[in-house]
Amino acid sequence: MVTMKLKKLMCGAIGAGGLLIGATAGAADSGGDYPSRPIRMLVPNAPGSSVDTLSRIIGNKMSEIVGQQLVIDNRAGAGGIVGMEIAKNAAPDGYTLISATTAASTVAVLLMKNPTFDPVKDYDHLSQFAVTANVLVVHPSVAAKSVREFIELAKTRGGKLNMASAGSGSQSHLSGAYFMNVAGMQSVHVPYKGGGPSVAAVMAGESQWTLTPAPAVMTHVNGGKVRALGHSLPGKSPLMGAIPAIAETLPGFDYSGWQGFLLPKGVAKPISEKLRAALLKTAALPDVKTLLAAQATDLVTSTPDEFRKVVADSMAKNAKVIKAVGLKVE
Repeated sequence: MVTMKLKKLMCGAIGAGGLLIGATAGAADSGGDYPSRPIRMLVPNAPGSSVDTLSRIIGNKMSEIVGQQLVIDNRAGAGGIVGMEIAKNAAPDGYTLISATTAASTVAVLLMKNPTFDPVKDYDHLSQFAVTANVLVVHPSVAAKSVREFIELAKTRGGKLNMASAGSGSQSHLSGAYFMNVAGMQSVHVPYKGGGPSVAAVMAGESQWTLTPAPAVMTHVNGGKVRALGHSLPGKSPLMGAIPAIAETLPGFDYSGWQGFLLPKGVAKPISEKLRAALLKTAALPDVKTLLAAQATDLVTSTPDEFRKVVADSMAKNAKVIKAVGLKVE
């Protein structure tokens, strides 16, 4: 039932192939007129990624509430930097919304030698809407049936297993590197162009494992195409069913992501308040809660100031993780 609902959302009016709304098209509306035309939702990730999946679930229902279509504009590239830069430079008229994430907003910029944006200072923060666990999955041919067995297997292979990620600087890249660091093991990092292709590579056996956001992989776990060994939340979670926490094997392991909406800096307050009110109404819908739960995702909303703090704290935490795992600034 949930799968059918999700398919309907994916095929709905916010399809990736639909009309792209230019950020500067037309004059800005007053708060009373807004929105008078479709709103572009920038997704700094490829179609089929966890970010894309959650954005479509939220965006489809928000469209009904605001009375205008939210049109998905996938702008993958450079770990999310491309989409973040487009959003920063868009007109602050309320017709560009960005579905921001831990990876695109904090990890990617921390890996830049000369950062082109500041996720705390260069945007207006609307609200967080999700917390996403990462799930350690392996190809069914991998003999390990638990996190401990997988670590032991990887050590015997001498670093010859392939770890897929959604690209350098992605959440799956950093979470996988952090896992290897804590576990004391090595693998060959194979970056792909998005979460969808990286998970497909594991399903095909081209790469043997990934530690990726739950929405990108849970459908395939439930379908038996990959085997889940553990998740990145600090303890047991009803959203993860029988999948154990990695922390049960590696005490203290805790590395999950967040997702929320940013706006170009300077959007009029009446407009941003209308958008936030629409998001809160969307988050309260039973269908939305059910669909996010099916993706093993916690639905979380916040005030703009609370969300800004989430982003700032994420910057600080990921800076420490990047240093610990030895990732180099590019």
